[in-house]
Amino acid sequence: MKFVNKKACFGVIIGTRGFFNPALCNSARKELLETLDALSIDYIIGTEDQTPNGAVETLEHAKLYAELFRKNAELIDGIIVILPNFGDELGVVETISRAKLNVPVMVQACNDELDKVDVFSRRDAFCGKISVCNNLYQYGIPFTDTTLHTCDITSPEFKDDLTKFSAICRTVRGLSNARIGAIGARPAAFQTVRFSEKLLQSAGITIIPVDLSEIFAVAEALDNDSEKVKAKLSEIKAYGTIPSLIPEEQILRQTKFSVAVNDWMEENECVASAIQCWTSMQENWGCASCLTMSMMGENLMPSACEVDITGAVSMYALLLASGEPPGFLDWNNNYGHETDKCVNTHCSNFPKSFIGATPEISDLDILGETLGRENCFGAVKGKVTPGPMTYFRISTDDPRGKIKTYLGQGAFTDDPFDMDGGIAVCEVPGLRSLLTHICQNGYEHHVAMVRGHVAGILKESINKYLGWELFHNS
Repeated sequence: MKFVNKKACFGVIIGTRGFFNPALCNSARKELLETLDALSIDYIIGTEDQTPNGAVETLEHAKLYAELFRKNAELIDGIIVILPNFGDELGVVETISRAKLNVPVMVQACNDELDKVDVFSRRDAFCGKISVCNNLYQYGIPFTDTTLHTCDITSPEFKDDLTKFSAICRTVRGLSNARIGAIGARPAAFQTVRFSEKLLQSAGITIIPVDLSEIFAVAEALDNDSEKVKAKLSEIKAYGTIPSLIPEEQILRQTKFSVAVNDWMEENECVASAIQCWTSMQENWGCASCLTMSMMGENLMPSACEVDITGAVSMYALLLASGEPPGFLDWNNNYGHETDKCVNTHCSNFPKSFIGATPEISDLDILGETLGRENCFGAVKGKVTPGPMTYFRISTDDPRGKIKTYLGQGAFTDDPFDMDGGIAVCEVPGLRSLLTHICQNGYEHHVAMVRGHVAGILKESINKYLGWELFHNS
């Protein structure tokens, strides 16, 4: 949860050009800092007396600000450039280039007012922004634009831009520093979820493996009456509805497994995980892993089935973009003859807020018939309630040496579907073309989904800053 819960922090550059009224910089600085404070966004900016009017114009100013940013590199998630007037493009680009933070950048330019275009009041930021962006392009520095070419700092549009930019910065930084737990071995029957650990590492994503037997050993050693076990047991019983026929021993085994996994995740600073959810869990421990995974997801530590590591990364990306717990699903069934509808399911490990209702916690259905229901307690069941959703998938294309992704938006519907487990009836515009892309490009059958529409945040993060291949099904 390191980057999910962290307040955004921006390095701030107020650009200026000496031919224009410097008072514009003072008022812009005041408005901006008040706006950032109101949005609970932290910032790093030089003091008002460090440079004339607290702005950046010359090479000396750029060197001063670059040093300030470097000293605070661990705090700064992104840089925002504010142009209260035309601004000096060299001062801006030299600051960013010399700071070498490699973080997202956003460029804003202030509006001129129709009755204030005399020599003392005009801004010309409309033009200056083009010059600043031209230099950023020349230096190979990617940047995010505001919704409007020019806007007032106190406008709703710019406040919305700041909120979205915070999510972009969180997504980029989080994915570039992720530690993902691989708990157990991939089920032998699922070659579909093979991946390249080295390609992920090249993107800053580190995989931490552990044998499932090690987790079992820790769980077995836990005292039933320990405070950790009793607290987790109470949490489980409050998490959903458990049928009375489920033996207490099965619930306790699930509890101890959860404690062992949670402790291992914390010790290894993992932000997400993928677990060997069958059949070793059922045969060697006597319960399912789904409930453990669901509860971690609800606590903003998403967990994917079948040791689908890139699936776990996909979930984490959606969490970073939205701040909401994602679900992990199969593209599973057609919905009658509806070409833009399908059914996405899992056994399941859906977080309860992803479902949108209090779930039933009981046995795995399909595996329970084969492995014995007495070994399969822990499935989190429920039908996902209606609302907008975003779907996303990361995959490593090993033969091509690339990380590839697809992305789109749709909705969960209230259409009926009589199947056990975790069920989501989905409406996906352009579903046929999406499925063609998935099949023709070797994607897995798993997909991550989250409530809300955040495709724009992920698209900007991937296209501008992460450099992964993206198919946007829009």
